[in-house]
Amino acid sequence: MIRTRTVTGLRTDPPARRLRVTNRWPRHTLALTSIMAAMTLLVTLVSPVAPARAVDYPSWQDLQNAKANTASAAAQVTAIENLIAGLQVQVQETQAAAEKSANELEVAQQEFDDATRRAEDIQTQADASKATADAATKQAGQLAAQLYRTGGTDLSVNLFLEGEGDGADADLLLAKLGNMSKLVERSSDVYESAQSATNNAQSLGDQAKVAQSERETLRVAAEAALAAAQAAAEAAANALADSEAKSVELEQQLQFMRDAQATTTAGYEAGVAERARLEAIRVAAEAAAKAAAAAAARANSGGSGGSVSMTGWAVPASGRITGGFGPRSVICNGGQCSGSFHYATDLGTGCGSPIYAAHAGVVTWAGVLGTYGNFVKISHGDNVSTGYAHIQNGGYNVRSGQSVSAGQIIAYSGDTGAANGCHLHFEVWIGGNRINPVPFMADRGASLG
Repeated sequence: MIRTRTVTGLRTDPPARRLRVTNRWPRHTLALTSIMAAMTLLVTLVSPVAPARAVDYPSWQDLQNAKANTASAAAQVTAIENLIAGLQVQVQETQAAAEKSANELEVAQQEFDDATRRAEDIQTQADASKATADAATKQAGQLAAQLYRTGGTDLSVNLFLEGEGDGADADLLLAKLGNMSKLVERSSDVYESAQSATNNAQSLGDQAKVAQSERETLRVAAEAALAAAQAAAEAAANALADSEAKSVELEQQLQFMRDAQATTTAGYEAGVAERARLEAIRVAAEAAAKAAAAAAARANSGGSGGSVSMTGWAVPASGRITGGFGPRSVICNGGQCSGSFHYATDLGTGCGSPIYAAHAGVVTWAGVLGTYGNFVKISHGDNVSTGYAHIQNGGYNVRSGQSVSAGQIIAYSGDTGAANGCHLHFEVWIGGNRINPVPFMADRGASLG
């Protein structure tokens, strides 16, 4: 979460316009869940997102009038304290709703990916079974034609006519009869095999259609879940921005009531100056620590992150590959567990090492997302997106909706979410599907590891 505040000097008129609070929650692109889950999510989000501005706040003039009367002033103080407490509860509820949406969105994406793989596997089996059935049917036809050419259509007549000869003719006829019986038996076996293969191909084909239908249902559900998650995040952002702005204003009004104007003004300005000084010290120390960690990571890593190739793509972090795309053991950390299929490539980095945008694009998500921990997703156009997970707390360098360039530092590596040790979990999306990042990046002149 990225917040920016602008503070100007305190005057005797209401300070409602002296503070501007900007707080944007991230948006996410594609993921999946069932339609019922998406509908339940939409209903759940209705209650917590009522706008904070609906509360009847006292005006600055109301407070000035109340200051002249001690009893009235005490009542105003109580009312303001209750309003601040109510704002805090409202923000907690909207943030909880948005986090719930993000977690369900991650589960939905996993279900969509699994359904896609099931549909592809069944379709492959159906195609192979159909090829077997076609070959068996062709063989059965060839045997039937051979049987017809040998006289199998009127065996009794041939037996009668050829049986009128001498003993040698009878022996020849019996030999032909034996060969023909074997041919008939083989033809029957081949036919039965062809029929069985045809039935199996039909069954697999029906299963493939069901799997494809299931995948389409999950795709529709995913879009609904995504819309719900974005609505929840947007509502939480609005509630938080309104709450913080109004809370700051009410707290200043309360201070104005309790203290004389001169004391309030002097104390407020001294506090602003001190906070600015401490913040500058903190930012400088944090920047120095990150720069030192980045330098150490570059010195000990296997790859060079941030440099942009001729195709406009950049390696997202410095470090060797520590985890590949494919099946793996489940990882649990902090009460969260990953899936058994790893839809990403892990790059070993030092804690606090810089993470770079793999390509120019627009940030569509910059916030917490289930087992990903702190997560950033960038849309690059043409249905291509990249994802960056396990960012350290406070390690965001971008916000949702921001445009970034290839090789730009977007965050700093950490171990949030289901992670064992600091590393970058890097994903590549084509449409709604996650693909293996290694060959994709290699094709664009930005090999990983």
